[in-house]
Amino acid sequence: MIEVKHLHKSFGGREVLTDINTVFEDGKVNLIIGQSGAGKTVLMKNIVGLLEPTKGEILYDGRNFVQMTKRDQVLMRREMGMIFQSAALFDSMTVLENVMFPLDMFSTKNVSERKKRAMECLERVNLKGAENKYPGEISGGMQKRVAIARAIVMNPKYLFCDEPNSGLDPKTSLVIDELLHGITQEFKTTTIINTHDMNSVMGIGENIVFIADGKKEWQGNKDTVISSSNKKLNDLVFASDLFKKVKEVENQEHQFVK
Repeated sequence: MIEVKHLHKSFGGREVLTDINTVFEDGKVNLIIGQSGAGKTVLMKNIVGLLEPTKGEILYDGRNFVQMTKRDQVLMRREMGMIFQSAALFDSMTVLENVMFPLDMFSTKNVSERKKRAMECLERVNLKGAENKYPGEISGGMQKRVAIARAIVMNPKYLFCDEPNSGLDPKTSLVIDELLHGITQEFKTTTIINTHDMNSVMGIGENIVFIADGKKEWQGNKDTVISSSNKKLNDLVFASDLFKKVKEVENQEHQFVK
């Protein structure tokens, strides 16, 4: 579990995050949603230590990450896995070498053991047989799955994903969502995903934090997001014609029950 308490972040005197308080739960897919520029990426960067909060606490199972020494923060990061928006694979390395990279850097396992572990992760993301290919030889969706395999190869307790469905078609996005949801449940990780994909919100949003103008506006789940009375949240969720129709159907059913 990750707790964020009274988190503030300013740049040059301008406050970007204001008094954020929330909890991200173990074994659940936790989503951070919001318009572009709302502060969701800044929030994630503070949580993983890429930015230092101006004020507040970030607790990893009770351990205050903000107050840790640099050395302890580095050790703490070994418990984290990160999936970047662009996948961030090394073009000059094979798929297998990309997945092995964290093990090569931080593990004491021998080469045979590292390969075995990397292949286990590739099989978990259904990429057995692609280990000798290079990133340029596989599709965007496959690249994202390689990035997921690399992120879980060190058995992280905490998994962070920055717009994992960016640039993917709806069908491939669904595959990525289901994969992340399955891994989260299987390994009981605390998974946090930054996203603006409403299909992800409705499909895997077990705990949703909505950020607007640097403040937490709402928190709930995929079952309560549709019935929320928060105008800013509704403007985001029901921006498309499809989800506007979903809202209309939900309202009609609610009136019928009355």
